[in-house]
Amino acid sequence: MASSEPRPTTASAALNTNDAVVTRLAGEDTVPWYKKPNLRILYLLLFPTCIGVEMTSGFDSSMMNGLQAVDSWDTFYHSPRSTLLGVMSAMYSLGAIAALPAVPYVNDALGRRRAILFGSILMFIGAALQTASQNFAMFIIARFILGLGIPFAIVGASALIGELSHPKERARMGSLFNSCYFIGSIVAAGVTLGTFSMPSNWGWRIPSLLQIVPSCLQVTFIWFLPESPRWLVSKGRGEEAMAILVKYHAEGDVHSEFVKAEFAQIESTLQLEVEANKTGWRNFVSTAGMRKRLVVTAFLGLFTQWSGNGLTSYLLARILDEIGIHDNRDKNLINLARTAWDLVNATTLALVVTKFKRRSAYLTCTISLFLVFLGWTIASARYVQTGSQAASRAVIAFIFIYSPAYNIGYNALTYSFLVELFPFHARAKGVTFFQIFGRGASFFNQFVNPIGLANASWKYYISYVVWLAFEVVFVYFMFPETANRTLEELAFLYEGKELREEQAKRVKEEIQHEVKHDDVKHDDGSLDEKK
Repeated sequence: MASSEPRPTTASAALNTNDAVVTRLAGEDTVPWYKKPNLRILYLLLFPTCIGVEMTSGFDSSMMNGLQAVDSWDTFYHSPRSTLLGVMSAMYSLGAIAALPAVPYVNDALGRRRAILFGSILMFIGAALQTASQNFAMFIIARFILGLGIPFAIVGASALIGELSHPKERARMGSLFNSCYFIGSIVAAGVTLGTFSMPSNWGWRIPSLLQIVPSCLQVTFIWFLPESPRWLVSKGRGEEAMAILVKYHAEGDVHSEFVKAEFAQIESTLQLEVEANKTGWRNFVSTAGMRKRLVVTAFLGLFTQWSGNGLTSYLLARILDEIGIHDNRDKNLINLARTAWDLVNATTLALVVTKFKRRSAYLTCTISLFLVFLGWTIASARYVQTGSQAASRAVIAFIFIYSPAYNIGYNALTYSFLVELFPFHARAKGVTFFQIFGRGASFFNQFVNPIGLANASWKYYISYVVWLAFEVVFVYFMFPETANRTLEELAFLYEGKELREEQAKRVKEEIQHEVKHDDVKHDDGSLDEKK
């Protein structure tokens, strides 16, 4: 039988329960975001600012896929294959790796917005140079500069989304951020389909030129976004942070119990984080809890790149050659259809997957990928051995089935999971640590995959099957559950009961203090204490 006891409706009443205050109060807010004018504006501004980051990555991989089926590009660069093709693809990741040591310092010192702006300017320069490339050396230098900019923007944008979004929509917004990768992919696939038959060098220069567009979106809209309230609190600018929370999370209601609880939780948790941890890299790895986070993060970085996606992202044209599809128009059509399907299923999954537990989604992802790649490998071997057209079509089918299998975990949840996994003081470093392993794995993929595919054909896929089996085991034993809690409630996920109890105590004291001193003044000058 349901309890007849009424649910608490204020922060002070919520203190009498065992539930986390902010999560409870957020759950009691039944008004959807699209009916809240200020929050609606915030999300509409976040969309073009932050999607530009993932659009750049998606555009790049799809463009490199498409350019391999553009005759003018192939002729201009003397038909790069194997090692040379690997270098051209991998320079993007190498640039990102080179930038990573500076990324957390820029994000923590200058703020999330300036980090995005800095990265966007670098990417703009890289895309412009790539468009104007006159030889192989200039092309790879341009790609290196493009890569330099991307981690500044990705780390800043993923943190800003998580730290600005209302707790009710935070996970969904983080998932949509990653799915925007495919907007860039589908645009690039469509552009290369339209230009592949152009006899002049503009057949490949036009796609390169359009890679500037996402950076332009970021540079334009970043000025209209507020800074992260958590970053402002960490810099002693609590009044600015409170004003942002009031405007966007309470629609301007300065008496909102939810915002008071949220601000108290942020302030108390950041103070406790500083007391419990110093912020240098040495201290970053000095505690058992942080080392556990780093192990999970490192392997998540590897998993997002070593699950077979590098093959379809950069080498689809060569894979299609392996199964008897050689016409450039057919290759570009398949690339366009694949990226359109990626966008549809990634967006759908981003909207629904956050309703499920994180570990369940990741286990579904890894098991599905293992089964898909096993079937893909068998079908590829069958085609090589017999020339079966049914086997060729099966490989294409597995390429399309692979997309939702990957997106349900590694696309829909990755940045939401990372933002939840790390406390504020370590968040930029944590996402950077993920980028180190992700970009390193991507560089390895982009350099080695063309060589492996050229030399081993379908047998190269076996290495992915074995690795995916390991992923299933690792996720089952090592991934923590982070669903349905605020960022502050997850701040001491691994740190033991004492810190969590101290955090809860301080948050309650802060809220009690706010409630006690929040007096309402009447027109006659009398004061009533707000209970």
